[in-house]
Amino acid sequence: MSLRKKLADTPWVNRMVEAAFATWLRFAFYTSRWTRTGCDEVDACLARGEAVIFVSWHQRLIMAPFVIQAPRGARICALTSAARGGRLAGQIVVRLGWETIPMSSHKRHVTLSREVLRRTRDGCSIGIAADGPRGPARVLSTVPIVWARTTGCRVFMVAFAERRVLRLPTWDKQMLPLPFSKGVLMCREWTDSVPRKASDAEAEALRLSLEQALDALTDDADAAIGRHSEKF
Repeated sequence: MSLRKKLADTPWVNRMVEAAFATWLRFAFYTSRWTRTGCDEVDACLARGEAVIFVSWHQRLIMAPFVIQAPRGARICALTSAARGGRLAGQIVVRLGWETIPMSSHKRHVTLSREVLRRTRDGCSIGIAADGPRGPARVLSTVPIVWARTTGCRVFMVAFAERRVLRLPTWDKQMLPLPFSKGVLMCREWTDSVPRKASDAEAEALRLSLEQALDALTDDADAAIGRHSEKF
């Protein structure tokens, strides 16, 4: 194993990286001017203790804990990959007040389903990177549709945009907010009905509908700060 991989798997190194990212995100958030829009309905759901599903493109998910500002006692859980990068992302959102469920290829699907259902029934909302963890970028996977159908939860889309961002060298050009800037935090409900027993054609139509709606929200966020959205 290479030295880089050994360091990446070292617990204290991971804790330092997690803490650095979480501290940076808070610093960027509190030193910039943000406009938060479209969040009234989701705020009301969380205040009632109603579990919902949040969906974002992986590129913009890192600011989701600041878009979804859960009241005291509300629980939000991000579904993350059990791989090294997913574990890191999961622990960063934990430091920002969320919980995490690692999705491992070795974990039986029924076990994961029971865990997600148990949490949503306990009032815990679920956050999903719609194109994660490996992409392709801005191509919606079936995961949000599956969990919307399984849980019956309402689906809200989230996005952020900022005038000054750092783009990380990842498959989706992950955006990291910079301090002393101006940005928007946006949320919008996806209102399509997801039947409990959807045919393959219906499921694909719903997937495309959510993909287009999330694209539109992300484009609106970029337009709000004067940036043209990029397509991959």
